[in-house]
Amino acid sequence: MKLCTAMHQMIGETPMLALRFAHSDWTLWLKVEKNNPGQSMKDRMAREMLFDALRSGRLKRGGTVVESSSGNTATALAYMCAEIGINFIAVVDHHAAPDKLAAVKAYGGKIHLLEGDFADDEVATVARIETARNLAASIDGGLFMDQCNNAANPAGYTNTLAVELQEQLGDNLDSLVCCVGTGGSIVGVGEALRVRYPALEIVGVEPVGSVIFGFPSGPYWQSGTGMPEGDVMGPFYDHDLLDEGVRVSDAEAFTTCRYLAREHGLLVGGSAGGAIYEAIKRCAKREGSGNMVCLICDGGEKYLNTVYNDEWLYGKGLYHGSVYEYLNDVVAKPQRAETPWFDTEQEDKEASFA
Repeated sequence: MKLCTAMHQMIGETPMLALRFAHSDWTLWLKVEKNNPGQSMKDRMAREMLFDALRSGRLKRGGTVVESSSGNTATALAYMCAEIGINFIAVVDHHAAPDKLAAVKAYGGKIHLLEGDFADDEVATVARIETARNLAASIDGGLFMDQCNNAANPAGYTNTLAVELQEQLGDNLDSLVCCVGTGGSIVGVGEALRVRYPALEIVGVEPVGSVIFGFPSGPYWQSGTGMPEGDVMGPFYDHDLLDEGVRVSDAEAFTTCRYLAREHGLLVGGSAGGAIYEAIKRCAKREGSGNMVCLICDGGEKYLNTVYNDEWLYGKGLYHGSVYEYLNDVVAKPQRAETPWFDTEQEDKEASFA
């Protein structure tokens, strides 16, 4: 167990949960990133960007960081700015989950809510980024973190997440599935892993309605992933790194979230549900054996009022019973002991300290 003197030292060393299949010998490993202090994988990126700005002198203690975010990056920056002595302003739109905004405020950060005539399922990333850039420029000592174009974004995953995956799986890694938003995580992890696993399959997942992979644009509810029409990917994104880019609908993503909660006791975020759905489909139909990793960007605790709320989910037609039935058929049931299972070795260790 870690002994830490600062919150940012607690980032990383997150666990993995195995999903197995009824008619396939493949194993799907879910990298559970909600175990980071900010409850998402964006902690890794935020720390690297923040420390890089401090090292370079672009940011001084007492200065102000401004960032456009759907919520997870904002949460991560908020708690790290609090411990370092930096002011923080999150520029958000109507898609940001209320619990994420509450967390930013709890850490002393400020919320700048984007105003405009946006549809409920419209992603306002372009306007949000422009607002954050202008706001930072108007503040003495202000810095727009600009995660979409910040080279420290993918580096935050290369130096931590890619290393952990290799330590946890050794030589047994065949495929990687990951949501694509800024592209930082899939590039930072994928490039590093390809050095050790040259034949590694890398699959990117975006929502239906996102335009990263060249599909038609449209509205979508999944937050923190994908790219709306009018936005552009940052310079570090390398589409050639991917073997395939695929789309998953909001209903498929959110129904997968419900399935995992009720059948496996795991709460994941909406976009994570999309990546897991695609990963399950791939593992379930493959012959032979292998190991696939799916990066679970955040937990579902921040979406209790949306993805896990019956009135919201059913009212918007975002639950598909056929998807739940499919998942229930192809994924093997978790081992359920008739009596509670205890780690007797751990119990003995705990008893020795009593």
